[in-house]
Order: sequence, then C-alpha cells, then structure tokens
Amino acid sequence: MAPQTRGMSFPKVLIERDSDSEESSSEEEEDDDEVQNDVAEESDDEHVEEKDEASTSTKIRREPITISLKKVCKVCKKPGHEAGFRGATYIDCPMKPCFLCKMPGHTTMTCPHRVATEYGVAPATHKSTHSSLEYVFERQLRCRVSAIKPAFLIPNKVNCAVIRYHSRRITCLEFHPTRNNILISGDKKGQLGVWDYGKVHERTVYGNIHGCILNNMKFNPTNDGTVYGASSDGTISSTDLETGISLSLLNLNPNGWQGPSSWRMLYGLDMNSDKGILLAADNFGLLYMMDMRSNNVTGKPILIHKKGSKVTGLHCHPLQPELLLSCGNDHFARIWDMRRLEAGSSIYDLSHKRVVNSAYFSPQSGSKILTTSQDNRLRVWDSIFGNLDSPSREIVHSHDFNRHLTPFRAEWDPKDASESLVVVGRYISENYDGIALHPVDFIDVSKGQLVAEVMDPNITTISPVNKLHPRDDVLASGSSRSIFIWRPQENFELKRPRDENRIVLCGKGEKQRKGKFEDDSGDDFDNGTYGSKSLKTKKPFLKSKAYGSKRKC
Repeated sequence: MAPQTRGMSFPKVLIERDSDSEESSSEEEEDDDEVQNDVAEESDDEHVEEKDEASTSTKIRREPITISLKKVCKVCKKPGHEAGFRGATYIDCPMKPCFLCKMPGHTTMTCPHRVATEYGVAPATHKSTHSSLEYVFERQLRCRVSAIKPAFLIPNKVNCAVIRYHSRRITCLEFHPTRNNILISGDKKGQLGVWDYGKVHERTVYGNIHGCILNNMKFNPTNDGTVYGASSDGTISSTDLETGISLSLLNLNPNGWQGPSSWRMLYGLDMNSDKGILLAADNFGLLYMMDMRSNNVTGKPILIHKKGSKVTGLHCHPLQPELLLSCGNDHFARIWDMRRLEAGSSIYDLSHKRVVNSAYFSPQSGSKILTTSQDNRLRVWDSIFGNLDSPSREIVHSHDFNRHLTPFRAEWDPKDASESLVVVGRYISENYDGIALHPVDFIDVSKGQLVAEVMDPNITTISPVNKLHPRDDVLASGSSRSIFIWRPQENFELKRPRDENRIVLCGKGEKQRKGKFEDDSGDDFDNGTYGSKSLKTKKPFLKSKAYGSKRKC
C-alpha cells in the first residue's frame, strides 16, 4: 500500500535505567546474591549493613530518562510536518521543491503542471538549421510522417486478465510479431510467461530461464518461435516458446557471485536485423555484440556510457539500423553510428537532469526521439537531423518513484502514422470517487496534451509496464504480478462472449473466487484487488478528449 501518515500523537515515555558503570552492575550482582543468602539463612548484622549501604548507593546512581517520541517528516527527517501519501493525496515536504515538477514555490496538489490542459508542456525555442542533413530529412523521411493526424482509438476497458500470473512483479512485455493473441512477459524472478489472451486460460510460465530479473526481451526476426532475453544474472538466453528449452548465449558471470563490485547485469537489449547482430548492454557502461547466426560474441565490449554506470536501454533506428540510441544512469541518451562504434565516438549526447529510464526512435520514420527521465519529464525531439541541443518539448509527468517498482517507460503507439501518441503509467495516485487509482496515460507529445487517462476501479496497484499492440487496438498492462488486456469500450461488448470467464486467477486466488483478491507480492507500493464479480458491475473511469471513436488511415 502507499505509505499512510498517522495522525495520532506519540506519548512521552519515562524510562528508569541503572548507571552504565561496571562498578554499579557488579555491586548489584553482589547485592542479589546477598539477598538470596539472607532469605535462605539468617545473616549477620555486618551483612545487613553491607546490603543497606549497597542498595542506598544504587538508588543514588539511578536517574530517570525521559524520551519524547515526535513525528518526523519521512523526506527531510525533521519534526513539525509530514510528507507522503494520505489516501490518494500526496503531501509534499515544505523543505523540498514540488515532487511533481521539481520546482519550488508550490506543492504537488497545486502544481500548475498537474492541472494544465497541455499536461505541463514546456516548449523549447526552435532553432532552425539549414544543413544538408535536414534537407535530406525533409525530402526522404518527412514524407513518411502523415500530415493529417488520425483520430485516436483508446483501449479503455479491461477485456481479460490473469491475476497473480507471475510470482514476482512484471518487468517487461512483448507482443508476438505474427500471432495477434500471444503476449510474452518477464518478471523479477527471471520467469518467462506465454499467454494466449484470446483463449484466456491458455498460459504457461517457464521458471528455469534466468536466476533473477528478466529486464528485456526481443523476438528472433528469422524465427518468431524464439525469444531472446537479457537478465540481471548477466546472461542472454534464447528460449523456444513451445518447449521452454533455453540456451545460454552469453554469461558475464561464469565464476558466480564474487561481490557487487564485479557482478555484471544486462539491461538494454535490441538487434540490428540487417547485420544479424544482437546488442546488449550492462551495468558497467559496456556494449556487447553477438552474431545471431553463430551465437558467438563478436569483438570486445565497447564503453558507450560513463564507466561504472548502468545502460538502461538500447534501440536501433527502424529505417537505418546503423543508428543506435542508448540511455543510462549517467544522465545521458546518446546516438551512435554502428559503422564506427568506439568509446567516445557518439554522434550526439542528449543531456538530462537525472537517470534516463528509456529512449526510443519514433516507430514509422525514426525521425523523432522520446525519452523518459527520472526527473518527471518526458522529452521529445522532433527531428534527429535538426538542432539537438535542447528538446522540442518537455512534458511534466509523474513517474519518479523510489524503489521496489519497475521503471516507467513511455512508449510510442506503433500504429499511429502521425507519430504523436505515447502511453505511460502514472505514479502519483488520483482520487476517483473516493478510490485511489494510478491511471495509464495516453499523451499527444506533439503538443503535450493528455488525450486519455484509463483506469479500472479494481486495479489499485501501479501499472508501470505498458505495451500497445503493433496491429490491434489493444493495450497490455503489467500491474504488480497481474496482466490486464484493454480494448476500446465500444467494441468490448461485441467481442466478449457472455458465458466465458475472462478473468483467470492464479495462486491463492483460485481458492477465493467469490471475494476480492489481494496482491501480496511485496514489490509494489500498493496492494491490488481485482474481483471477477465487480468487473461486471463497476464501470471503468475514463477521461478523454473528443478525438473520435474510429481510427482513420
């Protein structure tokens, strides 16, 4: 659950404690022995006198200690105020800037970026350039971007779900490249799940793939029945989805655990399909390349980020795979040319104020860049061939968290021809009819407008992992250990069979089908409940703009 602040006042406690000197403690032991001897047999007057003198000296040395327990702020550790969640309300520490926009002078509840129509967009000054690269961009790439923005069709209603699908929180999701109803998922324990959400009950979890967090997954472009995985155990795996048989392609920790200073973890993962190269990056700033045909490492690791910093993401350009985009804990997203890939040879470095969780080229033309930073900012560059000194827009969005939560990553809608719609989960909860919910936001990054915020009253956990289907109007959300499939509400009743149970319960929930189901994973801040009966009776909340109900191509 979100941390609750207690309104009760703490009492003052009076503690009587003996002197800490060794002399007094030894005298007390002697006194106890003498008292026991006096009870057992009659003692002499000398013993009685010694006992009286010792007890008198002990009473003199005893001094009462008064301890006053005061409420202190969880952020600055100072008394007199409080900070944190109170229900659906986040209370800021008055000694710190606004938690949402990181600017002083106001609180999160009154933050202007929270209530702005454009959802906190801060446009940067446009600096026109007249270079040959921009000329080529306008002639060859700009024509791929639709001049007319299509109407957005938002998946806003839960169609089916698997409750407690994984044993730990979900860390990544991927849709199958050819089979529309297949969704694969990874979790904190390293398990790999395969779910046919069209048949709902057909699901499989392979638990022998990795030893810990499965951070990223990619399908083999030549064999869609095989998926690659990068894990925090320092291995890259190739898994057959039918049999669950896994082959380890790379192991950075062959000698096992030798301490945190030498343990290597793999995070970023992508592939250059033209050259048949699999790319992976670790927590020491190094990039590894593997030949997918021979499953062998090619060349030596290359330092692409600050030495000792984590590389959180990799993404190859959709049209020019030689261009590589990386991001990391050194507060930078970097663009590379793989034809001359070496340390310090990045084409451009995109500076951020804090850790960059993700960085992606736009899906159609690859001309735009979208980054998610831990400073509660989504940054958009409209042209990779223009001026990259500052982003085209900075959008304030709540995704700064502490720990025990999968990092938030804003992702493009792969079906949007205008390359403007993105989806991202929200951290700070909102009060919807007395229920504290964490919605999933759809944002038009071309102007920073909040298109829709979708939520279900039964999903009270945070949903940091969200993936839009590349062909269907479907959204998959990973919330704690559960997976939810969203579809547009107008098509939901037509496609859903009335007599079929669309909510699958795993683990303890299978024995508790008549009530609500608590999610006790211990990894997220909130405990989630989701009941099969309440799905039919409660309507989902949706706030969206009038963008039409059908997608136009």
